[in-house]
Amino acid sequence: MSEQFEYVVIGLGGLGSGAAYHLAKSGHSVLGLEQFELGHERGASHDTSRILRHSYHTPEYVRLTFDAYDDWASLEADSGEHLVTTVGGLDLFPAGAVIDIEEYDSSLRALEVGFERLDRDEIAARWPQFVLPEGTRGLYQERGSIVPAARGVAAMQAMARKFGAELRDNSPVSGVRDLGLDGIEVTVGDSTVRCRRLVVCADAWTNQVLAGLNWQVHLTTTLEQVTYFEPGDATPFAPGRFPLWIWMDDPSYYGFPTYGEATVKAAEDCGGAVVTGDDRTFEPDPERRARLAAFMESTFPGSGRPVRSKTCLYTLTNDRDFLIGPVPGHDNVLVGVGAGHSFKFAPTIGRMLAEVAATGHTGYDLHPFRLDRPGVAADAPILWMV
Repeated sequence: MSEQFEYVVIGLGGLGSGAAYHLAKSGHSVLGLEQFELGHERGASHDTSRILRHSYHTPEYVRLTFDAYDDWASLEADSGEHLVTTVGGLDLFPAGAVIDIEEYDSSLRALEVGFERLDRDEIAARWPQFVLPEGTRGLYQERGSIVPAARGVAAMQAMARKFGAELRDNSPVSGVRDLGLDGIEVTVGDSTVRCRRLVVCADAWTNQVLAGLNWQVHLTTTLEQVTYFEPGDATPFAPGRFPLWIWMDDPSYYGFPTYGEATVKAAEDCGGAVVTGDDRTFEPDPERRARLAAFMESTFPGSGRPVRSKTCLYTLTNDRDFLIGPVPGHDNVLVGVGAGHSFKFAPTIGRMLAEVAATGHTGYDLHPFRLDRPGVAADAPILWMV
């Protein structure tokens, strides 16, 4: 049995759902394939909340965040759902932090993003929930926002279907062949699908999907986790009274105000065990949870006790930059990998991939994200990014 579509998207997490949504919205024939059930919790696009922010370490990323805000707004308009909750964002740099506050300061200034630079006393006066060590400095950006993870993905999937895409879950891909002028052939179970171009957003399973093309890219998948804390009084941690925050050091932590329930969510960024998409546990690491709880107790004394933890996967490049673009030697196969910090950009990266798939080009410079750049080589230095 063989079917024909203009475009096939493999992997329906944040990036793949974004690509299917934008391709279908442009009027194309689209098939989306997901190896597990839609909305599964085996990857990186589930659970409740993610950070949407302007603050980044380079002007190029800051510039891209403007598109992210616009694309989330477009998704809200299409879906009729409220998806962006603005709460303000605070980047915290302790004395001697491994992450340079000046890179963030200069990148925001380069794009004329309004922000405040605060010392420890100014932070404490505005948010007495924080207990910070001497010498801590902060960058506050009032547009810092929360976007929903599982609900955001579901909204993109619903819009993809509304615009005519066919999405199939429990449909693992067992083979991909480049047929040259005849397009791409995708094997799913006992059937095949041919398409003009293929978009692969398979994250931890990227190399498994690409195996038939004799092309592999160096990726490291780590098992990460988030923990929810239950304060005795949640009022001081409500949106409008408490911001998003990121601790810009090693280890790096981040967290949220209350969102949908009377708990505060926090996590350590990176640092989890190296795993694969198929060989991993779903049980949280008690040592990492204890380390995070100790940080929360000292920095947010009112945040309360940890009540639950959930795991997720980060699929990382060595330079922590995205992978967006064609597989070398296979121009009709496009790949999107978010490198552990892409959910805020999911509708935008999805649109980029859709534009390249449909027209062969996009208005963005994707050269820094190409699959064969030096920064993704196995022996490339591992860089730090928050």
